[in-house]
Parts: sequence; structure tokens; C-alpha cells
Amino acid sequence: MILYIAEKPSLGRAIADVLPKPLKKAEGYIQAANGDCVSWCIGHLLEQAEPDAYSDEYKSWRFEHLPIVPSNWILTPKTKMRGQIAILRGLVKKASQLVNAGDPDREGQLLVDELIAHLGVKGNKLQAVQRLLISDLNPKAVKRALGQLRSNREFIPLSVSALARSRADWLYGMNMTRAYTIQGRKVGYQGVLSVGRVQTPLLGLVVRRDESIAHFVSKPFYEVQAHLSTQDKALFNAKWQPSKACEPYMDAEGRVLSKGLAQNVASRITGKDGRVESVQSIDKKQSAPLPYNLSTLQIDAAKRFNMSAKTVLDTCQSLYEKHKLITYPRSDSRYLPKDQHALAPMVIAAVEKGANELLQGCDKPNASLKSKAWNDKKVEAHHAIIPTEKSPVLSSLSQYERHVYLQVARQYLAQFYPPYCYLETSVVVVIEGGHFSAKAKQEGALGWKQLFKRPKEKQTASVSANEEQEPFQDKDASQSYLPPLMQGQILLCMQGEVLDKQTQAPKVFNDASLLSAMTGISRYVTDVSIRKILKETDGLGTEATRAGIIELLFKRGFLSRQGKSIVATEVGKGLINSLPDSATTPDMTALWESKLNSICQKEISYKAFMLPLIDNLHSQVHLAGSQLPTALQGVKSALPFKKGRAKSKKSSANRRVKSAKGRTTTAKK
Repeated sequence: MILYIAEKPSLGRAIADVLPKPLKKAEGYIQAANGDCVSWCIGHLLEQAEPDAYSDEYKSWRFEHLPIVPSNWILTPKTKMRGQIAILRGLVKKASQLVNAGDPDREGQLLVDELIAHLGVKGNKLQAVQRLLISDLNPKAVKRALGQLRSNREFIPLSVSALARSRADWLYGMNMTRAYTIQGRKVGYQGVLSVGRVQTPLLGLVVRRDESIAHFVSKPFYEVQAHLSTQDKALFNAKWQPSKACEPYMDAEGRVLSKGLAQNVASRITGKDGRVESVQSIDKKQSAPLPYNLSTLQIDAAKRFNMSAKTVLDTCQSLYEKHKLITYPRSDSRYLPKDQHALAPMVIAAVEKGANELLQGCDKPNASLKSKAWNDKKVEAHHAIIPTEKSPVLSSLSQYERHVYLQVARQYLAQFYPPYCYLETSVVVVIEGGHFSAKAKQEGALGWKQLFKRPKEKQTASVSANEEQEPFQDKDASQSYLPPLMQGQILLCMQGEVLDKQTQAPKVFNDASLLSAMTGISRYVTDVSIRKILKETDGLGTEATRAGIIELLFKRGFLSRQGKSIVATEVGKGLINSLPDSATTPDMTALWESKLNSICQKEISYKAFMLPLIDNLHSQVHLAGSQLPTALQGVKSALPFKKGRAKSKKSSANRRVKSAKGRTTTAKK
């Protein structure tokens, strides 16, 4: 008997639906006509035990106990999951073959692997476990996946990486939370000060942004614009580009701070001739934006529909599990395997049938085109989020489901259109020795952009992690038109105009910009080596955890909403200002993620990651004990202290473990 162990019931039902009929449904599993069975976890059935599982003395939060570092790790069944574990235990004993059908990511791999280990599977049976990777719950896709089973042993490094991260987060979160909560009591703060490897740097990001806004002092600066005319009376404007000689009157961003200098330039050029020094026109092409991963979808949905990260994730899960209209949503990839291109005609047909509004007024998509999205080298456990071969019935979807489906479908359709073409013209004009520049952009063939052009509605194409502009950045906007110009041509500057401007404070975070900051966290790091690591990793948090981390900070009273804005509370500010920089910046997360990726690539071992981390933890706890969190004096608690609360960054980690009896697990590497 083959036993398929799915991550959740919906995935289990999708697998059972393609097995030999008739199906026999029983409590906690489904049996096929050939005797094969499908059962499931319900998320993690097991969890890291609380500290008092290792010693009764840890029931009391005392600084002298820290850091708590288990020598043999204990996983304990979640109380409400004991029944399902018992069902799986019985099925595993009967099975001749096991198949890990966890979700196609690091957590999905570990979730089933840890259950198999907990149930005592060993020897040849363990060696023979297979891996089923499903990213589309429709029957055709599930059948294809069943025909492509792989050895589960191929994914051991993925599982070990997830295990290392889980234990490291427990060690750091539990010990640092206890340390600072204990220290907080000494200054009168009576709540839990939850500290986590990802949540705390994210909170630090918001606190520092809020403080920079609060302390920001706007300063005037000046630009000079030349209003130019050709001999044929064609008009356009050009912006002054200050020379090096003007640097003493400019700030670090190149803005002119002297109004007198700007006025002098404007008066000198008024009524004077100018000469076209250079004209450059370049035909440019812009390829279609890549299909979505979860973060870019969350960012776009936040911008367009004011949806929170969690709302987008929940909506995606519904479209994936309930409606089977999109592929696996917790994906960090924006690429597709080459063999998936063969399915393009069916997917396009499904979208055309059920969501034809996307194509109104547009050319028909060409399924034979293959954009840069199809790239096997950039696809690992899962691929980009795309529509399935199932046609949607939009009227049966909720408003959010409809919004998200159409976003995903539009982004996929864009892969089957030619590039967007335009002509970019740049001109430099010299007037009285000063240089003035202008740019213009003329649209040619719309290509994929026709999908995003809608009257009375601003469509958002794909966004990158770096879309949010840095504070104070001032970009020149291109004009839509420049008259025909030639090098050496003489123009008349009818007037020089001084534009009075003010530096702008950085913008308050909202859902879109906070997610963008998490995915592009390297922008907020000054250390060059750390910035490089962060650029090569997923950023702060993962696709699967970012929404939960943001929500966790709201639940713990560290963040609050003011309309669309996300700001830090007094407790959040007090906590960040009480912690060392190492705990509130993303540097440590960058190093962790780099090493965890190295485990996945078999470049380092479990011990090579954990041992230095434990050594550093002793130093961090010692530092916590050497200073008091005075920034929290007089601050009212947001999260009252209760025994057993708040151990790590994960939302699952603050659930009480009512029984410390569980299976002891030790790392293999």
C-alpha cells in the first residue's frame, strides 16, 4: 500500500481525486480502489517544546538560566493534532511505500519529514520515501506530478536547512524575549518584550522611518528651467545641470541651495541664444514583466486595492485550494520551467474563456512566444504564480478573489506579447556656457503594455523590490514631446525660470512599501558585504512568512495603523531603542539566510551553522544583562506578561505547549 502524506487536507483530496475509483473516505484519510491511501497533516502536527519540557526550573523566567540551549531537541504533538497523528501512525505501519507530499518549499519539506521521523520510520522504508511536488491542484496537473516522483533523499539538504532555521529561531527568540522581558521589569515595564530574528529588524525599520520623519527639517532648494523656442516657434523646456564650480553651493544629492546662484543663472540666460550640443535618439524595447511571486503580487495588490499582505495571502490560498484557479501561491520564484510552456495554449484558452475582459481591445496573445520567464536554471522547488488550465467563473468569486485572479492572469498573458517599443530622445543645450538637458519618450508598438492600458483606471504592471524611491530622491520626468532638433542648431531662450522646491520627508510606510522594504532590505544596509548577501537572498523573511510577521507585530502592539499608514507604537519605539543595533538591523538575518542557503546547496553542515550561532547567543544574552531598557520607563504594556508566552518570531511559537512529553530529536548533520 502506498501512503501519500499531504501537508493539508485540500492537497490530500486533490491527490485522492486522481487515484483509482471508487474512493473510500474514512476519518483522517481517503483510500483508493487499489488500496493506496492519502492522509494529511494540518500544517505542523508537531512543535518545538517549551523550555520547561527540558527542565522544570525553566517554568520561572530567571536571567541566570539563560541562554537555554537544548542538547537533545524535543518535538511535541500539538494537543488538537494527537488524533490525526494516531491515524497517520497506523497508516504508516501498514504502508509499503511512503510519499512526502508536503508543499513545494522548505517548510513543506520539513513538515512531513519531521512527522515521518517522529513516527519512527527507519531503514529501507525511510530510504525508499519518495517526494511528490504539486503546484497546481487541478486533476491534470496532479496526474503529471504523480508521474514525476523523485527520491525524498534528494531534498534532505532542504529539510536540514528548514530544521536549522526553526531551531535557531527558537533559540534566539525564546532567549532574547526572556532576557529583555526580565530586564524590562526592572524599569517598571510589566509586559512581554518579544524579540525575534526577523520581526525585530522589521520593527526597527519602521521605528527608524518614523523617527526620521519626526526629526525631518525641510530645506529649500532651487532648479532653473530654460523655456526654449526653435526658429519654427516649437517650444520645449530644458533643466539646468550645474557644473563642478557650483558644488560649494549644492548638497550631497546635487541640489542647488543658493537662490542667488539660481536667480543669477536664470537672468543670464533670459533672451539669449542657445546651441544644441548633442541630440541622441535611441529605439528601446522593454520586455514583459515577469509573472508574480507572492511578494510582488502582495505589493501590487496593496497599491491597487489596499489589500494587506495577509489578505492577499489568504485570498491566494483560496484561489489555489478552493477554486484551483492559480498555482502554488507561497512561491519566491518569478520564473517558469521550460516544459510548462507546452501548457500555455490551454492556460491562455482558460483565461480567454473565463476572463475575456482582460483582452478587450487587445491583440490576441501568441502562445508560441517564449519570454525570459521560462528559465529552468532559476526554478527550484516551485515556480511563479500563474493561472491554471481551469476557466474561472468570475461571478462566483469574492471581490478580492476576482482582483487577485485578474492580476495573476494579466501578468501571465503578458508573456505572450512582443516587447513594448519606444523612442527615447535626449538633448543637451548650451546657453551662456551652462548646460541644460531635456528628455522625451515617444511610444511605438505597445506590445504587452496594451494589457495594462485602460481608460479611467491606472493599471499597475509588475513592481520590483527596488521600486520604492529612496528619501529625498528627485528624478527628472521625461517630456512626452521634443521638436525635431539637430546638433549645432540655434535656439532662443525666451525665459529662465527659477523653481522653488522643498526637500521632502521620507514617506510613512504602508503595506506596499513595507513589503517592498522587506524584499529589498539591502537598500537599508550600509555595510557593503552585508548588502551583497542580502541582494543574493530573499531579503527580510520569506514569501511564506512576511505576511505573518507583519500581522504579528500588530498583534503584539508594536505597530498600529493610521489609515493606510503603518507606524510604530510607543512600546515598539521603546523596545527598539532599548535593544543593541545588532538586534534591530537586518545584518544578522542576512548572515543566517546566506548560511541556510549554503546548507541547501550542501556547502556547509548543520553544525557549521548552529555552533557559531550558539556562541554568539551567549554574548547577546550577556549584553542584555549588562544594561537596562530605560527607553521603556513609563511606557504602558501592550502585551501583559503571562507565563509561557512568546518564544520566537513564528506565530505558532507563542501557543502554549500543555504537555512536555514528546519524541526527542537530534540533528543528523
